[in-house]
Amino acid sequence: MANRIAYIIRKEVRQAFREPRMRAMLFVPPMIQLLVFGYAVNLDVENAKMAWMDQDRTPQSRDLLSRFQGSTRFSVTAAPETDDQVTSLLDSGKVDVVVRVLPNFGRDVLRGRTAEVQLLVNGSNSNTASLVASYASGVVTGYARDAMNDESRVKLVSRTVNGPVHPAIPTLNLRSRVWFNPDLRSRVYFVPGVVVNIIALVTLMLTAMAIVREKEIGTMEQLMVTPIKPIELMIGKTLPFAAVGLIDMVMIVIVARLIFHVPFRGSGLLLLFASVCFLLTSLGAGLFISTVSRTQQQAMMTTFLFFQPCFLLSGFAFPIRNMPVAVQYLTLLNPVRYFMEIVRGLFLKGSGIAILWPQMLALTVIGIVVITSSAARFHKRLE
Repeated sequence: MANRIAYIIRKEVRQAFREPRMRAMLFVPPMIQLLVFGYAVNLDVENAKMAWMDQDRTPQSRDLLSRFQGSTRFSVTAAPETDDQVTSLLDSGKVDVVVRVLPNFGRDVLRGRTAEVQLLVNGSNSNTASLVASYASGVVTGYARDAMNDESRVKLVSRTVNGPVHPAIPTLNLRSRVWFNPDLRSRVYFVPGVVVNIIALVTLMLTAMAIVREKEIGTMEQLMVTPIKPIELMIGKTLPFAAVGLIDMVMIVIVARLIFHVPFRGSGLLLLFASVCFLLTSLGAGLFISTVSRTQQQAMMTTFLFFQPCFLLSGFAFPIRNMPVAVQYLTLLNPVRYFMEIVRGLFLKGSGIAILWPQMLALTVIGIVVITSSAARFHKRLE
């Protein structure tokens, strides 16, 4: 049995590496996908275009403007004077936000009253709009806090000169610290997810298409009349692509560390073990697709039909907790979800088996069920 499996493995490796184009497809596309996703999937707003509309023109309003100019997140590109100019800037997409200082702003600040600043945000991209609004609100809030402290010091000095000293009102100093991703870079969050999606797609497609290719060229019938058993054929067909998946995973992790500087704080051995558990699912799904497809085109289309829902429900870009409750329960059957949580936990948090064991257990159970069911169907179709 071992000799027959080794023969199938050698045959599959020779067939996969015989053509230069096939050799390149095994390893080059995953690297290209990682580079494209790593650079393209970036939700950070580094330099938002801002329009400044000052209807007060006082030292206080100019001080607020200097806060925005001193921030690395904003670039003042326009200074509209009328509402029509503001509308034109937002409609054309030339600016992301318009900061409008209303009249009597400086007077209200000096008198300790509520001063008003209006933010008009381009909401065509909801993610960018929420980030820009948050950044702008932070700048305005910082200015308001400093202005309030300055006013308190002025009042305290005047009371010291003219009358008895009153104790200062205590203030609350809030200090926040972000764990796991201190710079809040979206690339650090997305690149580990890209690793999961690439491994899933590559192993799923290669396994399905390799078996269907045998049917197309007529060699499957020749293999069936040999002493090779169906289980031996299945093992010999899937092991080479399991090795390809593991090699791709190691290469992608190295590229993610060297090029994108994504931290890897967990155990490499635990990542390899989790990858093996996940490969049970992807290889099993590839076997199942090969039993329902007659041509490589059908196998490719079925692969994408199977992969897209798994990708969308994995939590790669959309938090699962924000999905409808029924869909959240549906994601419990998605192996990509568990592998996504494991990889991100290893990359960002350095989690160990004590934290990740529920995901590991679920991934292993799903993998065993999928590979067993697909192997039984594959065995039946061959017979």
